[in-house]
Amino acid sequence: MIPMEYFLALGAILFVIGAYGVLTKSNALVVLMCIELMLNAANINFVTFAAFNTDVIGQAFVIMSISVAAAEVAVGIAILLNAYKIRKTTELDDSELTTLRW
Repeated sequence: MIPMEYFLALGAILFVIGAYGVLTKSNALVVLMCIELMLNAANINFVTFAAFNTDVIGQAFVIMSISVAAAEVAVGIAILLNAYKIRKTTELDDSELTTLRW
């Protein structure tokens, strides 16, 4: 059996990679992917604790987290596609994308 620490280390490494991407990248699509990476790292930790404690509550949290992540991606991609259609860029450093207007 694989020790619990290995799964927790994997989750921590993935979370740090995602956080680094969110803080350093300027492309909005890459930032969304890094946020998804962070959510999946948290899901790995939930499943790890649920498996080692023989409890299904952690897996229920994972199902909720996956549904929230799917909604976040759908809304985020819709906003980015609209911004690209209007501004012709998805760069977050662009000052035109920081203003929200109709």
